[in-house]
Amino acid sequence: MAKKLQLTLKVWRQPSGKAEGRIETYDAKDIPVTASFLEMLDIVNEGIIADGGEPIAFDHDCREGICGMCSLTINGCPHGPGKGVTTCQVHMRSFQDGDTIWIEPFRADAFPVLKDLMVDRTAFDHIIQAGGFISARTGSAVDANATPIPKPVADAAFDAAACIGCGACVAACKNASAMLFVAAKVEHLGMLPQGKAEKDRRVLSMVRAMDDHGFGNCTNQYECEAVCPKEISATYITKMNRDFAAASVKEAVVTEF
Repeated sequence: MAKKLQLTLKVWRQPSGKAEGRIETYDAKDIPVTASFLEMLDIVNEGIIADGGEPIAFDHDCREGICGMCSLTINGCPHGPGKGVTTCQVHMRSFQDGDTIWIEPFRADAFPVLKDLMVDRTAFDHIIQAGGFISARTGSAVDANATPIPKPVADAAFDAAACIGCGACVAACKNASAMLFVAAKVEHLGMLPQGKAEKDRRVLSMVRAMDDHGFGNCTNQYECEAVCPKEISATYITKMNRDFAAASVKEAVVTEF
């Protein structure tokens, strides 16, 4: 029989974005070590509901590390223990019997709390709407080798495209910077032939949208890279900064003349 854990949870509860929040304590009893972190919360919520209480609200969808919805800070770390995993991929075997676990939402002014552990990440949607796409008509599908792309470029673009927009980078950064997210979304398109036509407009629009939503600046301490569930490199921020500087100069010249 698999071992079961007896845990104490310290959970952030907040009825709405306008209400005051607080930490409440819950006993998590008989939790299988094979359960995922979200399954553990499901078990706790079943007990809360059975006692007539209000269940803990938290975001989730695919529970396979793909959607980026599970935005929990566990013991002070976005997505919790482990490297290259989302909250839904954290399993209770990562904890010890008798542990106290602190669970809070992602903290950032640009991610206001909706309820309990749920935050509003609409700001990310607005950044994507500002330029995270290509507008070239692609027509029907073409042969894969019709547009030759060097393998190193294709690999780098694919690595950046792996970003799931979870917001862990923002939650980990002391400045609540979204630079890693924006850099990944800018560069995965900008490195490919299909995205080069709008490269300058894209980087200017997306960076300005990021600034408009109140995200902080990057101070190169790499917390974002450390907690990213897809292990996206901070070198993409360097690429984006270079592209933004070049696009800004071009824009200034065009405006001047």
